[in-house]
Amino acid sequence: MEREQDLYAPVKALLERQGYVVKGEVGAADVVARRGEEPPVIVELKLRFSLALYHQAIARFNLTDQVYIAVPKPTGRSQRRLLRDNTAMCRRLSLGLITVRGDGRAEVQCDPGPYAPRKSRKHTERLLREFDRLQGDPNAGGATRHGIVTAYRQDALRCAAYLAEHGVTKGAVVAKATGVAQATRLMRDNHYGWFARASAGFYALTEAGAKGLRHWAYSWDHE
Repeated sequence: MEREQDLYAPVKALLERQGYVVKGEVGAADVVARRGEEPPVIVELKLRFSLALYHQAIARFNLTDQVYIAVPKPTGRSQRRLLRDNTAMCRRLSLGLITVRGDGRAEVQCDPGPYAPRKSRKHTERLLREFDRLQGDPNAGGATRHGIVTAYRQDALRCAAYLAEHGVTKGAVVAKATGVAQATRLMRDNHYGWFARASAGFYALTEAGAKGLRHWAYSWDHE
């Protein structure tokens, strides 16, 4: 679809199937629909999601609570995620969302109305565990140029630093000396390629581990 007006006929047909009388370009609204004495339904048409579209739709709340935005339905794997994220955005803003498929059929993804998302206790607990495990404040909010320092990476750095100083060491000794309870498992899993198994239960630092220590210096053991 190349023009916003290409969305109009499918959206109009969708609303008419539900018993609405539909007219385009009424006042400041792209689409207005009436059904008896019910409050009007307003639909804003756009070719893509944008902040300006959300601003425009929210402004229509001074006319009615029944406000939708309508866009061509995104296709492709990454676009499906775009649709999912924007559907969630519409729900949080109490907006409705209509998408128009390539074959010209309009579909309602969500309707306007109050939305109270359920909190995930599991995800909240995971967030707080990560917060508690992080030593100091190693990450500037929003900064990603050098990657993010996680609690797991800090544990790996502690193990690497110990091996750098003491050489080949038994995993249990590393765990006790560094306070990283899962040190043996961490070095065995070797997620970053920093550790090498020297013999049963004993680990050494690799060259990649030495580089990791230099790269992440002071990001893991300071308050």
